[in-house]
Amino acid sequence: MGGELKEKVAQGVAWSMAEKIGSMLLAMAVRLVILRLLTRDILGFMSIPSAVVTVLLVIVDSGFSQSLVRHKGPSQSDYKSVFLFNIAVSAVLYGVLVTLAPLAARWYGMPEIARIAPVFFLLLPLNALCAVQNTIFIRQFRFALLSKVTFLSSLAGGLTAIALAMAGWGIWSLVAERVIAVGMRTALLWWLSDWRPCGKCGLKPLREMAPFGCSLMVTDLISNFYNKIPQFFLGKLYSPAVLGSFDQAVKLKDMPAATGIQAVQNVTFPALAKIRDDAPRFAEGYRQVVMVVSYVMFPIMLGMSAVARDMFAVLLGEEWMPTVPYFEAVCLAGLFSPIALTAYNVLKARCKGPLIVRLEVVKKIIMTAIFAVTIPHSVMAVVWGLVAIAFCEMAVNFLATMRFTSLTFRRFVRTLLPVALVSGTMYLLVRLTAAAIPGNDLVRLLAELATGVVSYLALSALFRLEAFREVTTIVRRQLKK
Repeated sequence: MGGELKEKVAQGVAWSMAEKIGSMLLAMAVRLVILRLLTRDILGFMSIPSAVVTVLLVIVDSGFSQSLVRHKGPSQSDYKSVFLFNIAVSAVLYGVLVTLAPLAARWYGMPEIARIAPVFFLLLPLNALCAVQNTIFIRQFRFALLSKVTFLSSLAGGLTAIALAMAGWGIWSLVAERVIAVGMRTALLWWLSDWRPCGKCGLKPLREMAPFGCSLMVTDLISNFYNKIPQFFLGKLYSPAVLGSFDQAVKLKDMPAATGIQAVQNVTFPALAKIRDDAPRFAEGYRQVVMVVSYVMFPIMLGMSAVARDMFAVLLGEEWMPTVPYFEAVCLAGLFSPIALTAYNVLKARCKGPLIVRLEVVKKIIMTAIFAVTIPHSVMAVVWGLVAIAFCEMAVNFLATMRFTSLTFRRFVRTLLPVALVSGTMYLLVRLTAAAIPGNDLVRLLAELATGVVSYLALSALFRLEAFREVTTIVRRQLKK
């Protein structure tokens, strides 16, 4: 990307990755303790409200936060108008959800949904309260600050959840984890930010941002809804225990996947937006992001799939062993999702909103066909369907970016292929290690992890991967600061 911007992106990614990795390790530790203490049924009850919140948070924001990030110089009126819009929409949605919760509880046969609704759905207004402050810090590249806030909030929520789970509070420990984490994050962002909702506001700023913002809202809403379709349908067709196994397999996969995706995405969207009119720099920046993301995420996702059985046996025990086949397969979707979202960032930075909507329609037609075939068949079929969907989304997004960048298909493949080959070789070596060491699950798991790390780094250095050189350069640069 060049110059000062590249330095900002490197620093932003480093801080964002540090926060995401720290938060991920914390979340995984909390999740493992929670899974030890709670049953698959309880986790199944929680999956439906969580899916609803994920979808509706898109409506609360309506794409205006990303419009503000892309805006060349937002005014006080722009910020206040978006803030009041977010608060109003979140309040309306909260009332609707609490009212409809008893109907949903009867539909799914899960009375727990109605009991937790008034507290759990507070996540909507709490997120709305800090959206503008978060956007301002992103525009300022203050990722170190955001990293600390997110980590402290996650720590508070996680410790509370563990304490309540150990005290026998069941599903309420999960509710408290989410609400306390978001509530503390909101309070910290308000305390640390100088911005306050003052001055004029009106509909004019919203109308000006609406074409781009609403296009993003529609695409993100459709995307999030489709991503949660399995939970909505499996919750009706199968037992809460089966739903809990499926949902936790996806969530455990998403923890490292989301770590890499969000860390790079949060930084690269504002960075790429700044150089969208410089075609050569933009294309090279796009290629480098794809390269670094794949180099970090490919071995993580393949490695987790390779060690899944021993990892679950050591960390979670017999109760959660039915989740292993789902987890082994769904990790493969994590190979494609980071590349798909990177390409999506390129589209957001370079193209008009309506094209993004049309692409989402194409992808959702594909997803509908896959879900129509897999959901009635079995849960395992749904898992493999998610892998196929992730691949199709990557392909569609990348092909669309070829209209807006000079990055060719051949150059794209040449960037990814060395990383894929080295990662695949690492996967085979880990599986061979597992087959060669019978007996103790813990010993075998430690041997698999050692084999994976050593073989991946050794092969990267041996074949002089460009991605290896780029990542080590970034790490050395940050360690000197």
